[in-house]
Amino acid sequence: MSDLPSIDLPGLGLLAHAMAAAERGWPVFPLRPGDKRPAGHAERRCPGTGRCTDGHRTPEQRATTDPDLLVAAWTHAPYNIGIATGPSGLLVVDLDTLKDNDEKGTPDGVTSFEALCERAGHAVPLTHRVRTARGGMHLYFTQPDGARLPNSAGRLGRHIDTRGWGGYVVAPGSRTPHGSYEILDGRPPVPLPDWLHTALTTPTTPARTSAPAVLTGKGTRAAEVALERETATVAASPEGGRNAQLLASTRAVGRFVAWGDIPRHVAEQAFQGAGEAAGLTTAECRATIRSALDWSIRTARPRPAAA
Repeated sequence: MSDLPSIDLPGLGLLAHAMAAAERGWPVFPLRPGDKRPAGHAERRCPGTGRCTDGHRTPEQRATTDPDLLVAAWTHAPYNIGIATGPSGLLVVDLDTLKDNDEKGTPDGVTSFEALCERAGHAVPLTHRVRTARGGMHLYFTQPDGARLPNSAGRLGRHIDTRGWGGYVVAPGSRTPHGSYEILDGRPPVPLPDWLHTALTTPTTPARTSAPAVLTGKGTRAAEVALERETATVAASPEGGRNAQLLASTRAVGRFVAWGDIPRHVAEQAFQGAGEAAGLTTAECRATIRSALDWSIRTARPRPAAA
C-alpha cells in the first residue's frame, strides 16, 4: 500500500460553518481570510468580465446556499464567512463594544439595548445570539413578512446598529486578529418584535426646542443656574458630538446631585429632555445620564475641598 500525500485544506473547518449557515437558508459569501471585508474586487475596480459581465455583482448578489459553490470557494482559501442578511430574511441587531476614543462612562451596545428594552417595557428578547470577535453581540431576528428593513446606524441607541437589506454580518466560525465569532444561543431566530420594528420604521423628526426649565426651589440657586446652562448646551449640541456633550454636561452638574443641592430625578428629567431635544434617542439619553450621574456621585469631592 503506497503512502498517499496529505492534502492540507485550511478552509475545511470554515466550510463546515458556511454549510451550516446555508442549511438554515442563509446565503453566504467569502470574506477575506482573517478579515471582515468581502473577498473579491470592489465596485470601483470591477473589470466588467466573468460574473460581472452584465454589471458589478455585490456581495449580497453573490451570496449563495449552493453546496457546490461553497465547496469550490472554501477549498480554495480559508475565507471568513459573510451572511447576506437581506436575502436571508434576517434583521440582525449589532451590539458593539466601546471604542478607544469613547469617553469614560459611555454605555456599550449591550447596556444601551438593555436600557432601550427597559424603557419600552419589554425584556431583552431571547433569540439566536452570536458573540463577535471584539466581545460584542449579534441578535438575529427574522424580518416581518413583506418587510425589507435596511441597515441602520445608531437609530436604536449608542453603539447599536442593525443589518438587513444591503448589509451582512460575519458568521460564526470566522476569526479575526481580535478573536472568533461564536454562537452563544443556537435557537432559531425569533420574529422581530413589533416594538423594535416600530422603532426602526417610525420617522424621526426631533423638535429642536430648549430644555425644560428647572423649577425654583428644587435646589440651590448656583446648582439651578448650572443645570439650566448645561441642559441648554446639550439641547443645542450638533450631530456628532451630542452624546459626548450630554455625558460631559451631566457630569458637570452631577456634583450638585452628590451634594444634595438638586434631587437626582430632577437632573435626570432635565437632561433627558435636553438630550432628546438634541436628537438623541430616549434609550441613549437614559443610559448616558445614568452612567454620568453614577460616576459623579462616586467621585465627587466633599464641598469644602471643591470650593
